Amino acid sequence: MANMGRPTSRKRTEFGERLLEARERLGISQKQLADKISVSQRVLSWWEREPVALKTDQLVALADALNVSADFLLGRESKPPKGKGPKGRMLQLFEVASNLSRSQQEKVASVLEPFVLQHSNGTNGKH
Repeated sequence: MANMGRPTSRKRTEFGERLLEARERLGISQKQLADKISVSQRVLSWWEREPVALKTDQLVALADALNVSADFLLGRESKPPKGKGPKGRMLQLFEVASNLSRSQQEKVASVLEPFVLQHSNGTNGKH
């Protein structure tokens, strides 16, 4: 799993806790999230640790990148929505695969589909 940053002895803000929770749920590092929303890793680390006043576009970018609502990040919702899609490393792989050419995506699907079918039928490949 990606490095999740240096531990801090300071208690995080509620916003920082929610930001950290959503980021870890996706299995991405501060650097990966920072790159997605075009800020530095240092800025993102600050947001996770200190009281901050984000611009609206920054809050929207964070919520979109983390697949949560702005209300969740702001503490107006108690739990992030449970996604049915892939998480962590699988999500990252699917995001990369979605940018491949159609023929490359077909090759990925031809490898993945038989494996998934074999292991999703309840036998886990055992006969």
